[in-house]
Amino acid sequence: MYIAAPETADEDVTKLNEAIQQQVEKEGGTIVKTEVMGRRKLAYPINKKTEGLYTLFEIEGSGQEIAELERRFRVNDAVIRFVTVRVDEERKTAAKLTAKRENRQAKRRGSAANFNEPENTEARDNQ
Repeated sequence: MYIAAPETADEDVTKLNEAIQQQVEKEGGTIVKTEVMGRRKLAYPINKKTEGLYTLFEIEGSGQEIAELERRFRVNDAVIRFVTVRVDEERKTAAKLTAKRENRQAKRRGSAANFNEPENTEARDNQ
C-alpha cells in the first residue's frame, strides 16, 4: 500500500500504478489485486498534509520485486508513505484455523444428530 500526496493528479497516480504493474511483471511476480481507495484523511499529518490518495496492491512473487518497488517508492516525490506487509504466513495460519473450526462444527453436528435420534425402545423392552 502506498499513499500519494493529495495534490497528485489522477493521471500521475494511474501512470505510477501502471509502472508498478510493469515492474512487478518484469521481475516475475503477478499483481493479484489493485484497489484504488481514493482520497482519505490521514491518521496524523505527514509533511503538513492531512489527506492522501490511497492505493493497495496485492502481489504474488519471490520478494525481489518488492525490494525494487520499495526503492522506487523512496525516491518518488509523489509517494508520502508506503508499507509492505507479508501476508502468506497469516493466510496459512488463517486457513488452518478455518479448517480446525469446520472440523469442530462437523463433529458437533454429528454428535447432535446422534443425540436427537429416537432410541430403539422395542429392543430394550424385549430384553
